[in-house]
Amino acid sequence: MAEPTAGSTPAGETQNPAGPAVADRPGDHWDRKVAQGLAFLRRRLAGDYEVDEFGFDPDLTDAVVHPLVRLLYRDWFRTEVTGIEHVPDVGAGLVVGNHSGTVALDALILSTALHDRHPAHRYLRLLGADLVFRMPVVSEIARKTGGTVACSPDAERLLGNGELVGVFPEGFKGVGKLYSDRYKLQRFGRGGFVSAALRTGTPIVPVAIVGGEEIYPMLADIKPLARLLKLPYFPVTPTFPWLGPLGMVPLPSKWLIEFCPPIPTAHLRDSADDPLVVFNLADQVRETIQQTLHKLLERRPDPFGP
Repeated sequence: MAEPTAGSTPAGETQNPAGPAVADRPGDHWDRKVAQGLAFLRRRLAGDYEVDEFGFDPDLTDAVVHPLVRLLYRDWFRTEVTGIEHVPDVGAGLVVGNHSGTVALDALILSTALHDRHPAHRYLRLLGADLVFRMPVVSEIARKTGGTVACSPDAERLLGNGELVGVFPEGFKGVGKLYSDRYKLQRFGRGGFVSAALRTGTPIVPVAIVGGEEIYPMLADIKPLARLLKLPYFPVTPTFPWLGPLGMVPLPSKWLIEFCPPIPTAHLRDSADDPLVVFNLADQVRETIQQTLHKLLERRPDPFGP
């Protein structure tokens, strides 16, 4: 049998006319970034993007907000996400989490991490307090990224449309608690999130977030100043207000996020107005999150470890 001559192709193989694959050059990454940025500007100028009835702008969220938050959750907080398989691939779901951190970065981190890690890259439609939607700039960003006011009609409309909805029942009581009370869940309000889930037959997915309590450890609350500024609290942390704007840089704590098995509600749709059913279900969700927090804290003995 004749040996292949130099430059010939062995039997059974096809020659690649383009030659061997070439790895990206160092500049290729930035070339793609520039091209993506120009394409985004072209879409914005041409009006070639969609906004839903709540003001949600997926194009802006994907091109601007998620990349910025991704730097935080992936590189600064080194976030580990588990249990993502418990989040529905399609259809409605109510994601209920613990709230903390003095500044509510946990909502943005949770939303971006879920979108990145979920196989279907689902968006989380966050419910926020009235104060969020009265603040200039913050209100616009919240709307553009899919947020809306935390009220039952909006929650039920989103769930009825098959969306994933995120809620933090502790509200400002969770975000504004002292560092000495870290990872101790506050009261869950009157269970409005449970009623919305029951009326739509939506599964509730509890989620526990460890890491947010350490980014701005709140040592004190200056209540007179908070009342003067019409804020729910005025925090004093190891770096704020002593370092001015630098005090707003979050400390690089290690984050763990775990989605728990969903709690079905379809069989309880007729009990949406039963206070006992609502209270018991809210208490079940709260206890699930609290126990998961304890478990995650055991996994992460050092708040600023690798």
